[in-house]
Amino acid sequence: MATTLTVSGLRTHPVVAPLKYPVTTASGTLGEAPLLLIDLTTKEGITGRAYLLAYQRLALKPLDELVKALAATIVGEKLVPAELEPKLRSRFTLLGGARGLAGIAVSGLDMALWDALAQARGAPLVELLGGKARPIRAYNSLGMVSAMNAEEVAGRSFNDGFKAAKFKIGWPSFTEDLAAVRAFRKAAPAGATLMVDFNQSLSVAEAISRGRRLDGEGLAWIEEPVRCDDHFGCAKVAASVETPIQIGENFSGTFEMAESLRLRASDYVMPDPQQIGGVSGWLRAAALAHAAGIACSTHLFIETSAHLLPVTPTCHWLEFLDVAGAVLQEPPRAVEGAVTASSRPGIGLAWDDAAVKRYRVE
Repeated sequence: MATTLTVSGLRTHPVVAPLKYPVTTASGTLGEAPLLLIDLTTKEGITGRAYLLAYQRLALKPLDELVKALAATIVGEKLVPAELEPKLRSRFTLLGGARGLAGIAVSGLDMALWDALAQARGAPLVELLGGKARPIRAYNSLGMVSAMNAEEVAGRSFNDGFKAAKFKIGWPSFTEDLAAVRAFRKAAPAGATLMVDFNQSLSVAEAISRGRRLDGEGLAWIEEPVRCDDHFGCAKVAASVETPIQIGENFSGTFEMAESLRLRASDYVMPDPQQIGGVSGWLRAAALAHAAGIACSTHLFIETSAHLLPVTPTCHWLEFLDVAGAVLQEPPRAVEGAVTASSRPGIGLAWDDAAVKRYRVE
């Protein structure tokens, strides 16, 4: 098995995959999954794979072009993530840094680099990172819940042994939010862990008001109550509300995460692999969370997250929201409410070629 790899090229596959259930939030709806599938090729014949979520179709083409252009700058380079990831990131220094689509493009290539490297070593990514695959507790991640549909949503939310679920609130009035929480709690199995997500829909004052009134409802956390870049405002919420505050899916790299931790903007963090900087960025984020003594969960990217959480010192929860299963040969699955990393070399991603062809967009 090759131990030294050289980047030779890139193939991308822009697809729009169906979701089993649309994910409606207080800030918008994800009715389908615009994905960019990445195949990073090497001269040694190993292909590193990763995927990115563009959220909207209109972002898929520019993301595709950006990833391809960025990959062209490392063709012929030895595959050493510790050298290539900062080189990729440096391309955007004069553009204000690797943020937004630029940061997502860097993250996607970084994940593909690590996948290829682990394959070359004949090991699952988690083992390359110094860990061992183990079941990681997961929660079922859901869309908006109201008092009217709580029983129906809860009824299908605890399949596959899930013992925890997160659902969206942020209705026009707190009365509606509270009714949704209580209706879902009533319909959920006894002892179930419940989290709620406002998806940045509240002002700081309203977040404090609603958060305080939710304090007696036994929620494990309240997620993204205010605008994602208002860390100072979120710190006010965290200091004023007893229920733990969870943020992090929109940390645009670890410098932003470090600033958030400095301000004590939340009680927990949940970085997103495509926003935080791929595998390389995640390792830095996990170290920051460890140093701060803050529990660290993942956001989306089930397949990669199952490899990353076992090497995260303050490992907390894995979010189970399957956005890519429709184009994978082996979609992620939960067993007794937990997810275990693939035992295949690398991340374990393999495209379903027929599905990729079916859902491909130009």
